[in-house]
Amino acid sequence: MLSQLPLLAPLPQVTIEHLAQYASERTFAKREVVLHKEGAPSSLCFLLDGRLQGVDFTVDGREVGLYFVNPGDYFGEVAVIDGAPQPNYVTAVSRSRVVFIPQERVRAILFAHPRVAEALCTSLSLRLREVSAQRRILGLANPLQRVCAQLEVLMRGTGHVQIVVNIPTHQELAIMINASRETVSRVFQLLQGRGIVERQGNDLRVDNADVLRDIAAGRQQPPE
Repeated sequence: MLSQLPLLAPLPQVTIEHLAQYASERTFAKREVVLHKEGAPSSLCFLLDGRLQGVDFTVDGREVGLYFVNPGDYFGEVAVIDGAPQPNYVTAVSRSRVVFIPQERVRAILFAHPRVAEALCTSLSLRLREVSAQRRILGLANPLQRVCAQLEVLMRGTGHVQIVVNIPTHQELAIMINASRETVSRVFQLLQGRGIVERQGNDLRVDNADVLRDIAAGRQQPPE
């Protein structure tokens, strides 16, 4: 199982077998906390099934969503790398299965293999860019702009039509953009009514990515 995880795949089989001796697995219910903020660094974690979200709280107690963790992804690496406390909470968005590898067993191995160290640096750079984008979104005054800007960050593909794979729920989007679930639902009704987005099972199809970007940037309002 460990050899199938993208981060660990480049390691020699004997090293993976060594790590497997110390790995443990746990299942978490929806909304259960997987990692606690300010917790002592203990393990590098990998998500096998389900979905997780990194969250924190504002000074006045409002929950803010920071990033998602999908199957195959790892998390908890910041505390493992610098030895400082965990910087945010990680909670289960759905029932999830997680593998933990103790910090003292995995840290030296991560840095001893250039391909793995490069993957860690690339992941941290991507996370930093995501956090910067999130701060920009939170600075927008208009909830319609914030929803569109968040979808712009999440959508993938090229051209006029793009896809948001496994679209977050309205509640999950709400805590990401500091708005109410009702506000997010009203924005989606507007976007769907104007033919800008459309649900496709668990995904969201963005039928007019250019218009969505223009709304996010404040260059135009949704078409009548």
